[in-house]
Amino acid sequence: MKRILLLAGDFVEDYEAMVPFQMLQMAGYEVHSVCPGKKAGETVKTAVHDFEGDQTYSEKRGHNFAINHDFDAVDVKDYAGLVIPGGRAPEYLRLNARVLDIVREFHAAKKPIAAICHGPQILVAAGVLKGCTCTAYPAVKPDVVDAGATWADPDAACSNAVVDGMLVTAPAWPAHPAWMAAFIRLLGGSISI
Repeated sequence: MKRILLLAGDFVEDYEAMVPFQMLQMAGYEVHSVCPGKKAGETVKTAVHDFEGDQTYSEKRGHNFAINHDFDAVDVKDYAGLVIPGGRAPEYLRLNARVLDIVREFHAAKKPIAAICHGPQILVAAGVLKGCTCTAYPAVKPDVVDAGATWADPDAACSNAVVDGMLVTAPAWPAHPAWMAAFIRLLGGSISI
């Protein structure tokens, strides 16, 4: 069974952590959810971001998301791919040197990385976007462009995914079908949508 690493933190976007976690399990992958400073059996709080016609997303308290593996025990060699959900968590997870090292190790090993919404903030901080084409939540565009990436505009429904080499990015949770299908294909799996 292929193993996937999912980086989480308090106020990770609820759908962007839980849905990929479950979709990947359904597709036959073992998924390890980790958070700096947390051990297996602990949880992170999530936030639900919704698009309700305001100038930006609204935010509500979500569920508790289970951490099932110890962050300090992560060895990139044990994983086939990396998932980086969005929400509030990326803005502070990118300050953790080990988080950035993990991302750089996946990138250097040419293993698939899936990042969504604000997740690309971590990719920016890790310095792995130069020369890539990607997308993210529209408010992250200045960071992505300043990191040397080519910005791919989200479609009107934020349901598109952008693949560049071993990187697949998406603007928000409405893109889950396209985003996860592309990630599974990069992992060598077969899926159609």
